Amino acid sequence: MAALHDDGTGNVHALLRALVAEWRAQGRDVQGLVTRPGPPGAACSADMVLVDVVTGDEYLISQNLGKDAQGCRADPAGFARASQVLRRAADAPAALAVSNRFGKLESLGEGFADELMALLSAEVPVLTVVSAQHREAWDTFTGGAPVLAAEAEVVRRWAGLGPQLAGAVAVG
Repeated sequence: MAALHDDGTGNVHALLRALVAEWRAQGRDVQGLVTRPGPPGAACSADMVLVDVVTGDEYLISQNLGKDAQGCRADPAGFARASQVLRRAADAPAALAVSNRFGKLESLGEGFADELMALLSAEVPVLTVVSAQHREAWDTFTGGAPVLAAEAEVVRRWAGLGPQLAGAVAVG
């Protein structure tokens, strides 16, 4: 299991989508969920949508709480619907599973936490994204799994799908 470091300066989700598309085009058995990009300039107001990398099915995981809402927009029912994709990757088992993010919900044992544990139990390698804000929870959850620099070659090396140099470059 590893996570791409989201330092907020680039589009780590675009990198994850590009790598998944590359690996699937090569015939690799990559399964899981990636984030669909929102409309330009929408930022936090855009719907949060996950895409099944195998079927293209989309899962809305946010709810509209109104323009003045301060609470979390995550929709537990949306996560429940999308979780079937990660459970399928554990049951198959996939050669590699991707999950859009290890974030606040997972750090609380919610979101896709159970599905990530199922993937680990099935010995399926998992690649996700984590920000510094959730790094401590990530370390606790995974027992210290690597956090990789969000660079294509670093991730390819970790996944064994690129030049085998000195190894993946971990962040902090």
